[in-house]
Amino acid sequence: MNTKMVSRRELLKSTGALVVGFNLFPPIALAGGAAPGDLAEPDARSLDSWLAVSKDGSVTLFTSKVELGTGVETALAQIVAEELDIALAQMKVESGDTSKTVDQGLTAGSRTLLLAGPQLRQVAAATREALLKLASGRLNVPPEKLEVKEGVVSVKDAPAKKVSYAELVGGKRLNVTVTASGTGWDLKVATEAKPKDPKTYKIVGTSAPRMDLPGKFTGEFVYSADVRVPGMLHGRAIRPAAVISKPSSVDESSIAYIPGIVKIVQEGSFVGVVAQTEWAAIQAARQLKVTWSTPQRKYPSTKEEVFDYLRATRSVKDQVALSRGNPQSELGKATKVLETTVQWPLQLHGMIGPSCAVADVRGDRATVWTGTQSPFGARTRIAGLLGIPEKNVHVIYTEGSGSYGRLQNDDCSEDAALLSRAVGKPVRVQWSRADEDGWEMKGPAQVVTVRTALDPSGKVTAWDFLDRSFPWSEEGNPLLASRQTGMKPSAVGFGNGAGAGGEIYTFDHQKVAAALIPWVWEDPMPLRTGNLRAPGEPARSFASETMMDDLAANAGVDPVEFRLRYLTDKRLIETLNAAAKQANWEKKRSPQSTVSAKAKGRGVAIGDRTGTMTAAVAEVEVDKSTGKVSVTRITLAQDCGLIVNPDGVKNQIQGNVIQGVSRTLLEEVKFDQSGIKSLDWITYPIIRFSDIPDIEIVLINRPEMNSLGAGEAAIVPVPAAISNAIFDAIGIRLLDVPITPERVLRAISERPPAQA
Repeated sequence: MNTKMVSRRELLKSTGALVVGFNLFPPIALAGGAAPGDLAEPDARSLDSWLAVSKDGSVTLFTSKVELGTGVETALAQIVAEELDIALAQMKVESGDTSKTVDQGLTAGSRTLLLAGPQLRQVAAATREALLKLASGRLNVPPEKLEVKEGVVSVKDAPAKKVSYAELVGGKRLNVTVTASGTGWDLKVATEAKPKDPKTYKIVGTSAPRMDLPGKFTGEFVYSADVRVPGMLHGRAIRPAAVISKPSSVDESSIAYIPGIVKIVQEGSFVGVVAQTEWAAIQAARQLKVTWSTPQRKYPSTKEEVFDYLRATRSVKDQVALSRGNPQSELGKATKVLETTVQWPLQLHGMIGPSCAVADVRGDRATVWTGTQSPFGARTRIAGLLGIPEKNVHVIYTEGSGSYGRLQNDDCSEDAALLSRAVGKPVRVQWSRADEDGWEMKGPAQVVTVRTALDPSGKVTAWDFLDRSFPWSEEGNPLLASRQTGMKPSAVGFGNGAGAGGEIYTFDHQKVAAALIPWVWEDPMPLRTGNLRAPGEPARSFASETMMDDLAANAGVDPVEFRLRYLTDKRLIETLNAAAKQANWEKKRSPQSTVSAKAKGRGVAIGDRTGTMTAAVAEVEVDKSTGKVSVTRITLAQDCGLIVNPDGVKNQIQGNVIQGVSRTLLEEVKFDQSGIKSLDWITYPIIRFSDIPDIEIVLINRPEMNSLGAGEAAIVPVPAAISNAIFDAIGIRLLDVPITPERVLRAISERPPAQA
């Protein structure tokens, strides 16, 4: 098949519709080589950069926000369809192509509907106004006397007089300019347009079927691992236990027996192999004999060393989320002080499918197909790695299998780019499971301490909260391949967040802070760190919400009632009450431990992530003979403002709860001096279907608000709710995550459960 990459300019010349440009061929048939046309992204001020009306009446939305399995493609299409008054079936979405979309910032942080939603709502509202103006001239009536249904404009009092959006375009672009200011997440566009009143919504707020699922169900959907380019070769990077190790010798004869080897690539400390087939590349990566130098510095060999280092090392920056009064003074004169410390381990993102990318580098131009969360960020990094202008790098998003923050910084595309440049042909790089687990950016370890002061009446007068964790070491720094070719890190990384530390409560004296602890070990190393779903917040919520339960137990008060004493946010109060009601919460003191071998308990916790309020009630059963904790039910209430797609929100809550249970009970990266030891699903177990709890969901819709994001919030209170339920069941507080059977049995042996 002879395919051709069509530039925006060529496509605009040849089409008879209002267009920005679209890909004529599915990824499976994409031609090799960078497009010869203009690769600069569209102008945010032009409506034609955002929406295209085709001759068949369909409307294509162009957005840099990408589908990570969260359903945002459908939700954004619902927002646009609502404002344009077209059926959702008429919508198409093209996303993540740096030559066809405006940069709206990376897809992360539960901020797609929060920030991109308003951007696209305004764009669609402005487009509708422009189309109605055209219709007014065509039908010779004022715009206010027109109405629209499924893309057809008609006169209110004379419905036979009508014209479709497709007919209105008449083979021309709209050529309408709107206001635009800021960039990325801060972009404001078409703010002068007047969107619909939420009370009139017919599409937004409905559980519309996801647009991406039919192809995924039938197997027709093209994931990043499915991309095939004519003339494509296959590559693998070969890495030591520590990236700072250098290849002192590479024995090419060790793989001479493998047919199909094209080239062994060495650039600085980067070593890779290119072959005609994927199997040949796999064999070569396994068998190539490389002698690596011994790093001068030693890495931590145990998690205890990591936690000790976090405690003892001076921070480079303190992020203060809240400061009120003088907690230190109050703690010094308090009648009683309660203190707790939580140790949260390094954890994997654990993408079910490892990273995969295809790169085609020809001279000073490059095209890359990859599952990155940040196509424009990947463009910048790849341009820097190859030493070519950003405008010459074309990144095309192709969905991978999950991400949770892992692909904000996309290593695999850099491997592919280096190998492609070395052979002058397109190269596909598929990481192995061991590559992914060994070298992905782990969720940072954290040591979180909470101290509270009580007056003689038992009232909490002071709250002092400190989270000590590592920064995201790759944020703002060169990635693996870049560092191996000689690029140096220039920053300590990015903070792991400072919220979710109890600031949702109100105390007279209160401080919530996060200390950024830099690595002392040589960088890079296997313990790379990066943002993991709701970065840092599950651990911080774990510390604050278990402390609230301890305070309630100390006061002899029901945990829900105790929390309500210190909450002032109306939305959060309503969310907590909704979860308690749905779970049939009965007021009681905790713990309520029993003498039975299998003890049951219930625990509650609440959270706030980017303004989305959550409350979880966990029900557990603890087998005191084996230490196994079974989470039988999670009831979760969520208020995320305006709900665009209720079913989509429920799907996100279910995923968050399942992952939250898994991270609480099972997940922990193990390592020693030689590197990462959690390299597969045996050494890094995750939750199985048989252990997934029943999940009950309560949604609180607030049409008067913007959408606040549902991708991460529900995971925040889940670990704490589970811990509080265990405490309720056996009267023992477990503060080291994961809460494994071994740790439960050890805790029981050291301090037998209180008996009811």
